[in-house]
Amino acid sequence: MKNIILGSCAVLSMTLSYFFEHNPTNKSTKLATVQTASILPLNLVTSPFAIENKAPFLSYKDTLYYNYYAQTLGVKLNYSEDKQLLATVSDWLGTPYRSGAASKKGTDCSGFVSKVFQEVYGVTLTHSSRSMFQSVARIKKSAIKAGDLVFFRRGPGQPIYHVGIYLNNNKFIHSASNGGVMVSSLNQAYYARNYYAAGRVNL
Repeated sequence: MKNIILGSCAVLSMTLSYFFEHNPTNKSTKLATVQTASILPLNLVTSPFAIENKAPFLSYKDTLYYNYYAQTLGVKLNYSEDKQLLATVSDWLGTPYRSGAASKKGTDCSGFVSKVFQEVYGVTLTHSSRSMFQSVARIKKSAIKAGDLVFFRRGPGQPIYHVGIYLNNNKFIHSASNGGVMVSSLNQAYYARNYYAAGRVNL
């Protein structure tokens, strides 16, 4: 019985040896596959979003969550944004503009921002874009992250008149006097011309 087992192993070994010696292409392909699988972390292999965006491993549920809000807001996300922030600002989309107000029946720009920060972070901000600017830490435009505030003015020496919440990919959400709560781009001519500064709230 022992001889039969040993003989079978010998035949199998010879067969495999012959196969790999006469199939160099297949051998290199298999070797490359094994090396790739052993070098790359499991989360990078199974999550294309993690590879593209260099974000931590995302569960299937997380991926669906970010995809949903990326479509809802019309913004390319990094899949690392604050989930509650995305959900909250999405709930305000389409709210009409109303000067001096801060509810889903109507809100102005600073009212919208103050309500979102209260809901998401439990932070109370003044209902004034100028006052908000005085209470944030100034940051470079190149360093803006989701949740930072973007401020606008109509020229040098003019006061700040508008504020919005940055999302990603040069997009921000705000309450505009000509359309209510919406997502706009800092690249749009009007906002590019009037952009003044970005600020981060101490949370």
